[in-house]
Amino acid sequence: MRSVVVLLAVAATQSLPVRGAEFDLPASPSTVAWGYYSSNVKPALTIHSGDTVRVHTLSTCSIERMEAGGVPPNIIPQYDRDIHEQVKEKGPGGHVLTGPIEITEAEPGDVLEVQIQKIDIDVPYACNGFAPGRGFLPNDFPYQRTKVIPLDRERMLARFAPGINIPLRPFFGSMGVALSAAKLDSGPPWMHGGNMDNKELVAGTTLFLPVHAKGGFFEAGDGHAGQGNGEVDITALETWLTGTFRFVLHKDQHLLWPRGETPTSYISMGFDEDLKRAAEMAVRNMIDFLVNEKHLSRDDAYALTSTAVDVDITQLVDGKVGVHAICPKSTFDR
Repeated sequence: MRSVVVLLAVAATQSLPVRGAEFDLPASPSTVAWGYYSSNVKPALTIHSGDTVRVHTLSTCSIERMEAGGVPPNIIPQYDRDIHEQVKEKGPGGHVLTGPIEITEAEPGDVLEVQIQKIDIDVPYACNGFAPGRGFLPNDFPYQRTKVIPLDRERMLARFAPGINIPLRPFFGSMGVALSAAKLDSGPPWMHGGNMDNKELVAGTTLFLPVHAKGGFFEAGDGHAGQGNGEVDITALETWLTGTFRFVLHKDQHLLWPRGETPTSYISMGFDEDLKRAAEMAVRNMIDFLVNEKHLSRDDAYALTSTAVDVDITQLVDGKVGVHAICPKSTFDR
């Protein structure tokens, strides 16, 4: 994880001692938050910095529509049925998120490093759906449709239609922390992370989140087997995932917006109701990274962002749209 240290400029004295405990967090009526991020709830699990957690999550696919689309009832995990039958506290958003996970040492001003070690696809089916008035083209499709898509987990392909296959790159659409005790809608992404729908955050990558509330209160869900940038009809290849996350806390770092790191790139992000402002935010956050962590002048950082960095649309449909800037690590000699 040498590159992680470079990204955050974390000295050894600024990181907490590394532990190695491992936990398994099932999805159940008592371990999910339906539609919100909040620190004013009982944690589903309490851990320390350095611990690893295997987190089981729900799909946003409707059980009824999946079965109507030909999915055998015994394929759908029983915990999904239990949660839909037993959880009464719902909203304001629609995502069923597993957690929150409390990191004991986390305090406002810290940075939570989330190492995404592994992502398993739990069910050999996904769904994609749209509805009237939703998505990027809300007036073009004034009806509801759900498409059930088989997943070939051995070949890592979604069998979209005869002769049409989509490579699987599973990731969690939603990963975030609490902003405060108030319930924050799980729909729009923001500085807490949340419903970022960033398809770059696959297994082997790292997400850095600013801590806003004591304990952090991390949640994850909205599993995607794959997605196109934009997510234009408002859903991806929605499915059930289990993620293995290692959490490392960095004290007193004062990161404002989420960042990502892959084996080959650094990622900055921007979220706003306006696409232009979201793009400006992602570009400014990349410039700040290059100035603070790579020690470029602001002029050179701006020029390098123009000549070497890709600025991509993350998603266009979650209230606050997302833009991310990707800087190749190969740009730097070391």
